[in-house]
Amino acid sequence: MIKKKLVVLSGKGGVGKSTVAVNIAAGLADSGFKVGLLDIDLHGPNVPRMLGLVGRNLEVNDNEKIVPVSISENFKVVSIAFLTMGNRPIIWRGPLKHKMIQEFVEKVEWGDLDFLVIDSPPGTGDEILSTFQLLKKIDGTVLVSTPQQVSIDDVERAREFVKLMNSKILGVILNMTYVVCPKCGEKIPLFPRKNIPEDLPVLVEFPMDPKVAESIDNGEPVVWFMRNSEVEKRFRELINKILELLEN
Repeated sequence: MIKKKLVVLSGKGGVGKSTVAVNIAAGLADSGFKVGLLDIDLHGPNVPRMLGLVGRNLEVNDNEKIVPVSISENFKVVSIAFLTMGNRPIIWRGPLKHKMIQEFVEKVEWGDLDFLVIDSPPGTGDEILSTFQLLKKIDGTVLVSTPQQVSIDDVERAREFVKLMNSKILGVILNMTYVVCPKCGEKIPLFPRKNIPEDLPVLVEFPMDPKVAESIDNGEPVVWFMRNSEVEKRFRELINKILELLEN
């Protein structure tokens, strides 16, 4: 049984959506929850790299169910990257993508989970549409964006999609909002700041920190390997807000 399903969605690519999804899942597992992380980004599956799982494979048990890759006793992961060879591209049209998502939804043997975190591809295409339709009930969606207008525009489109799917929007995460000067400590904005729609509460703002990219490239989630850093503290704040919102 899966108690809560959480989607991490962005309107456009390159805003740090997968980094957010991985660290939410890792942070929840770190807090003792039973967590599954489902990577439905079929064309750009980065979750295995971010968790140090490159080269691992999915297995099928005697009941013909897909067995997730386990990081720990309470943290399991499924991604199409576990089924492909190296960096071969997935060149599929809609029906094949829907079929793959259906396999992930119906045939993965997660066991009992407190949370299933779903890392989706950018936009509102086949994969995320199939996921909402097949899972039927999504308990909450968080949107990830950077502060500039072109990204906010796409987030608003994603918001309207979630509304049409009758799902609850928990809020928006603003990523890469500023960088801290290493000499004077001044916060320097990286993008022109635009107004966020009133119906999109900002859950947390993250700075741009090169150490985060290095950590993720090394398969080391921030919440595990950058303890007591500003970014790790922000992720803990985000997770606490998500837990509170999902209970309401």
